[in-house]
Amino acid sequence: MLPKEFDVSGKSVIVTGAARGIGKGIARVFAESGAKVMVTALTDRYLTPLAEEMEAAGHPIIPVTADATDSGDWQRTVDIALEAWGQIDVLINNLGDAIRRPLVPAPGSDGAPISDEEWRFVLDINLTEAFKGSRAVGPHMIERGRGRVINISGFAARKGSPEMLVYSTAKAGLARMTQTLALEWAPYGITVNCIAPGIFPDPETGDPQQIAASRENARTNIPLGRVGELREVGLLALYLASDASAYMTGETLYLDGGLSHA
Repeated sequence: MLPKEFDVSGKSVIVTGAARGIGKGIARVFAESGAKVMVTALTDRYLTPLAEEMEAAGHPIIPVTADATDSGDWQRTVDIALEAWGQIDVLINNLGDAIRRPLVPAPGSDGAPISDEEWRFVLDINLTEAFKGSRAVGPHMIERGRGRVINISGFAARKGSPEMLVYSTAKAGLARMTQTLALEWAPYGITVNCIAPGIFPDPETGDPQQIAASRENARTNIPLGRVGELREVGLLALYLASDASAYMTGETLYLDGGLSHA
């Protein structure tokens, strides 16, 4: 039996971008551990099937369609959570996406540079969403004098890659936001930490050929020789949400099989 400090049963948790990929893995782990879970996504395409799956497994979750980059949708999400639970214990800002494009195309290339719209989109979906989510939930956690905020970054926060300028910038910014917010909210009993995952393909919604290529590529390019399993990010998030991590704040934990050190 695990020590009681690892127990998250009964805790109320919001996970953004949770319909697929890493967010889905996080939501499953928390629901299976007895937490009360709300998952958000921009559409119900994958959200509804996930909710139905968890209901059938005996671990019901609350699905909410919402734009995590929109302040109004965030207020609605918080209102729904407080009406359902009366409190919010854990916020997991998981939304993210990337556009692979150089800042300036190489001479002779027929590629296009990053547009203003693409710059704003990638920053918003990786960084602004966490800012708005934390701002929406923060007053409630401060009033209660406790809470956990977990931001999901990426190994790009430590290691840049060609043609991933905006994504790397956003993820690095999220790590610094985590550190700064941890200092601001420490006096109120709130911890703020960050998980930076490596390669975590989703076998349920991803392209099978791309997933197979990722697994093969990992054999030689990732020190541990494999891609990550979605559940593994959820397990680390579970630790950060539990009392076992009560003395940790402002940290970015890299969960990438050693990729960011290679």
